[in-house]
Amino acid sequence: MAPKAEKKPAEKKPAEEKKAEKAPAEKKPRAEKKLPKEAGDKKKKRPKKSVETYKIYIFKVLKQVHPDIGISSKAMGIMNSFINDIFEKLAQEASRLARYNKKPTITSREIQTAVRLVLPGSWLSMLFQKGLRLSPSLLVLRFWKL
Repeated sequence: MAPKAEKKPAEKKPAEEKKAEKAPAEKKPRAEKKLPKEAGDKKKKRPKKSVETYKIYIFKVLKQVHPDIGISSKAMGIMNSFINDIFEKLAQEASRLARYNKKPTITSREIQTAVRLVLPGSWLSMLFQKGLRLSPSLLVLRFWKL
């Protein structure tokens, strides 16, 4: 009789050993990707509505004033709402002033008066200094009115 061959257990590769160890903790299957529908079943995609915000401008001004400080998304939303609210109040007041004076257009004069009426006095001097520094034409107009 021929001698019996010794049975050796099959050697596992390192990858197979890891899989064997992880067997008890099974992972949930990932959600399958949706397959594209047939050409006849496609619905027309609506273009996304463009939402206009002041977020990029708020961020740019923040970085000019405090380069090392960031802002959270909630705070950015609050700032955006604040600016929209101020803009709406100023536009409404300027419109009212133009109507009182029977003028069809809102000029810089109505805007300036609306700012004086709507915003608190502590802000006014700083705002007019900044505004006049930014637009030299207003500075010339202001000089000649004095």
